[in-house]
Amino acid sequence: SGFNSIGHMDTMLRGRHQIGHYKEGEEFIQNVFHVLSQILTGKEKSNLAICWLQYEISKVIQCLQAKKKKKLKAQGRKSKKLAKNFLKAPDNRNNLCLWKLYAYLEWLLGNTDDARKVFDTALCTAGTGGLKSAQLCSLSLLYAQLEVELLESIEGAVMSRAAHILTKLTENGPYVPYSGQVLSVNVLKARKTYEHALQDYLSKTPVSDQDQVNDSDQLVNLVGCYALFQYLTVGIDAAVLIYTQASEKLEASGSQKCEYTGENFGILNFPTALEAVTLLHTNLLRFHMKISVYPLNPLREALMEALKWYPSNQSLWRSYIHIQRKSHSASKARRFFDSVTRSTNSLEPWLFAIQAEQMRKKLTEKVQRADIGEIHCTIPETGLTNRIVALFEHAVQSENGTHCPLLWRMYLNFMV
Repeated sequence: SGFNSIGHMDTMLRGRHQIGHYKEGEEFIQNVFHVLSQILTGKEKSNLAICWLQYEISKVIQCLQAKKKKKLKAQGRKSKKLAKNFLKAPDNRNNLCLWKLYAYLEWLLGNTDDARKVFDTALCTAGTGGLKSAQLCSLSLLYAQLEVELLESIEGAVMSRAAHILTKLTENGPYVPYSGQVLSVNVLKARKTYEHALQDYLSKTPVSDQDQVNDSDQLVNLVGCYALFQYLTVGIDAAVLIYTQASEKLEASGSQKCEYTGENFGILNFPTALEAVTLLHTNLLRFHMKISVYPLNPLREALMEALKWYPSNQSLWRSYIHIQRKSHSASKARRFFDSVTRSTNSLEPWLFAIQAEQMRKKLTEKVQRADIGEIHCTIPETGLTNRIVALFEHAVQSENGTHCPLLWRMYLNFMV
């Protein structure tokens, strides 16, 4: 057809059909993976397998979002076959990262019991590294997060499977699958262990840059596990406290390093660690608001603070737009978007500001045209249209916006 995007552009709707993965683009990507897998060896080959599996998972998620059951089934079969082939390779048998992705894939496909078996098997074979092993922490954190999402309320969560996983992680012994109860004495021991481990990490100064990268990854996993453990055993305020402590410490060490070196040289990975901790924090608050009554303000404040630091983080923007849809006053959000677009060159704030206004426009039109049959509203809603056009105009005049095909296509799409 002459012009195709490679992979997918899921930001634009075409009639009722969402633009999915193009056949040609898909073939190209699969060819790249196949060719590379024959050239690479050892660690690089394992890393390629991880990327490949992540890409397959992204397609499964897309099928889930588009609610295409038939396509999901076929995609699931293909992705599972690929994952099993990867794990059969001798180099990958103990690769916890691949085990984690395979278990996550099973979970997404709705095979919760199979996913649990895969997680349990991986944890049993992972050895006894406990909180010192970054991969083990990361695996336990994902397993616990998925289990927490199944909870309907926080009452009695201390006896849940998620609490068992996070308690076992601190024991440094072999993993024992969940049997239906968690001992209070183990919970108390685990809390002490987490507390000491976090203090050690926060007061530790890394020797080399590589240590620093590993340490900051490990710190994020540790903070995630500890905060989730506190959430299940004490409550939301205890979890938020852990995130606040970790963020303050990371911010302080970040600015301290900058003073010493005069530039951002020493802390390659600290901003990303801080960003990851913020993301865990806001996600937990969103989840808690879903299952119980909790004020919106702490989440809004946390998101606004984080977006000033990381204006190009799409997950944070998505959460921000999601909570702003609940409020009837648009002026606060508009002022915030305006202040962020002035202080950064990132294009994301513009794109999300436009998306927020388009959602608002859609909502107004829906309300105005409700149940009156053929009689449409006689007063067209021009205010929002003009605002959106103005946003597009400003965005395409910015340095990055001029060169962004997506932005131009959205603008054309809107004008049509």
